[in-house]
Amino acid sequence: MIVVMKPTATEEELQRVLERVDALGLEAHLSSGESHTIIGLIGDTGRISRNAFEVMPGVERVVRIAEPFKLANREFHPKDTIIQVGDVTIGGDQIVIMAGPCSVESRSQLLEIAHAVKEAGAHILRGGAFKPRSSPYSFQGLGEEGLKYLAEAREIYGMPIITEVMAPEEVDLVASYADILQIGARNMQNYRLLQAVGKQDKPVFLKRGLSGTLQELLMSAEYVMANGNPNVMVVERGIRTYETYTRNTFDINAIPALKQLTHLPVIGDPSHGTGKWRLVAPVAKAAIAAGADGLMIEVHPRPAEAFSDGAQSLKPKRFQALMDDLRILTAALGRSL
Repeated sequence: MIVVMKPTATEEELQRVLERVDALGLEAHLSSGESHTIIGLIGDTGRISRNAFEVMPGVERVVRIAEPFKLANREFHPKDTIIQVGDVTIGGDQIVIMAGPCSVESRSQLLEIAHAVKEAGAHILRGGAFKPRSSPYSFQGLGEEGLKYLAEAREIYGMPIITEVMAPEEVDLVASYADILQIGARNMQNYRLLQAVGKQDKPVFLKRGLSGTLQELLMSAEYVMANGNPNVMVVERGIRTYETYTRNTFDINAIPALKQLTHLPVIGDPSHGTGKWRLVAPVAKAAIAAGADGLMIEVHPRPAEAFSDGAQSLKPKRFQALMDDLRILTAALGRSL
């Protein structure tokens, strides 16, 4: 339920509405626009009559929200959420590019890639220190050693870093190194992990699950936000369908749909969405054209030797070519890179 105040509502009228919200055992979420202030009501609103607020001075109308996600809902928060990570702004006019290797394999490998993506114009360095793998025999990541290499690369190249956290007990450790915490597709509905990242203040990069609906993705974002962290990005990274030619099916529909449903930044991951490096650039461009606020791209200088996901990794020269094309595209769309 949301309460929309009149443009002429006074501060006293607003405070009276907030007092009634508190008296009814609900929480209020304020969003101030150019002409209206919107009060989102959090809690068991099903027992509350719209008349409880509609008759109050200064109230223009009361609207019930049909979707179960509230804090993530654009009706609750009409303005786009802007997330600031160091000097990088996510969710505004600028398209933000996160690039780097799937796995941190060694110090020299990471620094080589960090230099390359920085030179090409990437804003944020990605790299997996803890790796969730389908096979228990596959490379599982370097753990804290990998986090230390990422932190060193940040100091050298001045790029914020994003890396995945896989378990609630690892949140504090990963957050002590990373600037953004990634929740992988396999953990989209790991509710204890979502609660744990919601209780700290680092932005959260939440990937859509293999079979997750958009509502399920936004409900997972709701878990993070309900635990106190409003800085969530939702990520389309491909879903599992009957098609086997590509690794996943990149749902381009999801990007404009999410932009309509939520105020949170929407990011595209064409690397996992396709699984084939030849498809990464065209799908990346399609994601930006559809309205994505940023991209996550996997880059490796020697994909054939990569410990994981080499088939979908761009070599640095190909990544540079993609960045050159994206500058033209973003300018045509009235955005920047």
